[in-house]
Amino acid sequence: MEDLTLPATNRSILGKKTRFLRRQGITPVHLFGHGLESQALQCDTANLQRIIAQAGMSRLISLEIEDDKRPRAVFIREIQRDTLTGQPLHVDFYQVKKTEKIRVDVPIVLIGEAPAMREKGRSLLRGVTSLSIECLPDKLPPQIEVDLSHLEEAEQAIFVRDITLSPDIRVTTDPDQLVVKVSEARVEVEEVVEESSSCRRGS
Repeated sequence: MEDLTLPATNRSILGKKTRFLRRQGITPVHLFGHGLESQALQCDTANLQRIIAQAGMSRLISLEIEDDKRPRAVFIREIQRDTLTGQPLHVDFYQVKKTEKIRVDVPIVLIGEAPAMREKGRSLLRGVTSLSIECLPDKLPPQIEVDLSHLEEAEQAIFVRDITLSPDIRVTTDPDQLVVKVSEARVEVEEVVEESSSCRRGS
């Protein structure tokens, strides 16, 4: 998987005046971190949007700040967007140390096809859509894939405890939480019962 790199420059324009930056295609950002003094930065909006689309809130980014000798390892902590256009107004980055474990919510992605879904009248019931995990930054997966091919019968389910990850990753989500389940529709059966009851009343 390719490394995500985002150039940034120091920012002297603060407060309400940052709207002038946005008109020039520049988005104000902030860099935070444990034991780190907050730093006002700015990024090219087009580059920033591309990184946001690829990284989400759970992928490591190399933030290259002008005059810095080394890039900073960061995650996106918060994105403020325009309510009408969806354009980013401000982004907060959080710097991590590659030797210190972090806790992150990683999205769950369903892959494959459940054989049980080949029968009519069945649906997939979703539970949790992300896992809370703890690991070193360079061990963090961008997503957690759950294979549906093991679901061969109705009412079969996959729980958090059924997901196998690297020994370097500790899952903090409740292991009994449901991830996905094949559910059998019962609407037709209920309708038949109601019709039978009506016939008995009429007779």
